[in-house]
Amino acid sequence: MTTTHQLLPTAFVAASERIRTAKIRSELSVQEIAAPEQIAPHAIALGAGVSLTGEEASLDSVHGAGRLILLHDPKMAAEWGNEFRFVCYAQAPLEIEIGTDPFIADVAWSWLTDALDDRGVKYTAIAGTATKTISTGYGQLSHQPDGAQLQLRASWTPLETDYENHVEAWSELLCLIAGLPHDEGLTSLDAHRHKQQTQH
Repeated sequence: MTTTHQLLPTAFVAASERIRTAKIRSELSVQEIAAPEQIAPHAIALGAGVSLTGEEASLDSVHGAGRLILLHDPKMAAEWGNEFRFVCYAQAPLEIEIGTDPFIADVAWSWLTDALDDRGVKYTAIAGTATKTISTGYGQLSHQPDGAQLQLRASWTPLETDYENHVEAWSELLCLIAGLPHDEGLTSLDAHRHKQQTQH
């Protein structure tokens, strides 16, 4: 948590406390981490790593990782639509056949908006990018198999004080990008891949 003042604003303290009460999916190892100091006067940040084995995962897990930051800056209220704004990042490796799917970026974005909407949160000014990359090794790296990765970066402005619900939505997003089942039993990338296979 960062601050340029010794006394933290009451609204930020309350928001931080609510964030710390969020119910995180069991497949994630989540820690409060140092927030960037140059973006806003006050911020709280979480880092998460995906575990596929049930053991503690590092924040840079090869199975998937993410960051979530809540910024607080009253001077930005007019631009953001509120004095708070969430910034999130999520990434995970993909199987090549999924990475070449032209719709996978759209699917990833819908996972974020659906996760927010499913929790009934109110938000505005959402923006972001979904990026898929395919890598092929050459020369001394030619022995490495082709790889693919999906990254999603987004930000949005919460309109109410249910900040823990935003954290839980990010938790769901990260698990879905990593290929884990949806909380309600709907599978993520596996279901998408199966759907594509049955259509061909």
